[in-house]
Amino acid sequence: MSATASASSVRHPLLAILTGAVGNLVEWYDWYIYAAFSLYFAPAFFPKLSATAQLLNTAAIFAVGFLMRPIGGWLFGAIADRRGRKASMTISVLLISFGSLVIAFTPGYDQIGVLAPLLLFLARLLQGLSVGGEYGTVATYLSEIASPQRRGFFSSFQYVTLIGGQLCALGVQLFLQKVWLSPAQLAAWGWRIPFVIGALLALVAFIIRRHMEESMHLAPASPAPRSSLLLLCKLHPRAVITVVGLTMGGTLAFYTFTTYMQKFLVNTLHFTIDRSTVLTFWLMLLYAVMHPLFGWLSDQVGRKPLLIIFGVLGTLTTVPILTALSHTHSEASAFWLILAALTIVSCYTSVCGIVKAEMFPANVRALGVGFPYAIAVAVFGGSAESIALYVKKIGHESWFYWYVTLAIFISLIVYVCVKDSKQHSYIDKD
Repeated sequence: MSATASASSVRHPLLAILTGAVGNLVEWYDWYIYAAFSLYFAPAFFPKLSATAQLLNTAAIFAVGFLMRPIGGWLFGAIADRRGRKASMTISVLLISFGSLVIAFTPGYDQIGVLAPLLLFLARLLQGLSVGGEYGTVATYLSEIASPQRRGFFSSFQYVTLIGGQLCALGVQLFLQKVWLSPAQLAAWGWRIPFVIGALLALVAFIIRRHMEESMHLAPASPAPRSSLLLLCKLHPRAVITVVGLTMGGTLAFYTFTTYMQKFLVNTLHFTIDRSTVLTFWLMLLYAVMHPLFGWLSDQVGRKPLLIIFGVLGTLTTVPILTALSHTHSEASAFWLILAALTIVSCYTSVCGIVKAEMFPANVRALGVGFPYAIAVAVFGGSAESIALYVKKIGHESWFYWYVTLAIFISLIVYVCVKDSKQHSYIDKD
């Protein structure tokens, strides 16, 4: 019995890709509703402080959730490499459902005091563990299911559905804001509804994933060593370090222009929450649509050119774009500036999953993708909001712009030095 199942052995490759991607959308919806609704629930979980201080507290817990992601990348990556991608993806989506239920039904600070932020903290730890395992396993699954000629195109749907999760979160927010509830009702109890929806959707995704096709099977007597962190670091240390280096700038830019940007529009540009939500929704929709195009392009020209384009343009334009944004009062100007930034970032996010998956052999692939990626995201992506809000609080918001630029530049050096994974893919050697 071979160690892997090729894409051709899967009965319905397109259906398998869609099944994996839809589950990914639900999981990331559960992750992003925290960021989308933090403007509403921050006063419920923390003492009455300034709005910026309350957001800083929620951002800190958002960042703490990221600290669990390396553990999730290790745990679920090992499960995926030993027991199969399906088992790992099924457990992870169930875990994030539980985290959403805890947030939905936790009383506020006025009712239970310090237990409220503590339970919020624990729920985010569980969700961080789940999402930490999701990225590496889904990236591995999609790359193995797709045919070599379409690997970049189909793998790009990981970020389409990842962004789709944020779109769904924003869509629910818009519906609650515009159609169903008043601002007072949203702040009082309406913010709990999206977490209940997320928990229910995650249960549906759990059922779907139980019936998905497996992309890989490890034989009991397989000559390949069993996946472990020690084995990964011993046999592939350069690839592990490379994943961290190529991720740091991309993940920081991604969280800056997606998750943090809605708060930037409210706190810095003084847009209303409603208007910033609408603006963010349309920007995320266009951002998602870009990914299949860039994924297809990577199948034609390789992954490395797109990474270098992101690195060069990100280094040159991040400070000018964020500076211009901070001085504009026009929604149209803000829209085009953020869209320009997201277009640049999409050169990274459209191929980042497949690039990492192509760097590792099958027996450590999910762990190799998920663990070092989660470390980079925990350090740089998870801290983005906290750092941005902190330097704003002390009156030096522009420091954050230069911080993002420096991270992208360091990643650019990595992009220039590494081989193009399309031409040197471990997946083709399975």
